[in-house]
Amino acid sequence: MMSEDWKERIVVDSDILVGKPVVKGTRISAEFILELLANGWAFEEILENYPQLKKEDILAVLKYTTEIFKEEKVYPLS
Repeated sequence: MMSEDWKERIVVDSDILVGKPVVKGTRISAEFILELLANGWAFEEILENYPQLKKEDILAVLKYTTEIFKEEKVYPLS
């Protein structure tokens, strides 16, 4: 069973980035971190360029995203 420790690191606040999920204590969105990973950035590169982040923050973004996909309902278009 997946740990929900991401809830300690990912927050949604309507006053920060219009309510996008961000890493707690930053204005770095989960979406931005996913985009960096999708563009081939290694964890180490992200941490070097954004020293306010920790490896656990990146993992929390991945866990958060996994939870979102688990809850998503998909319907055939045909």
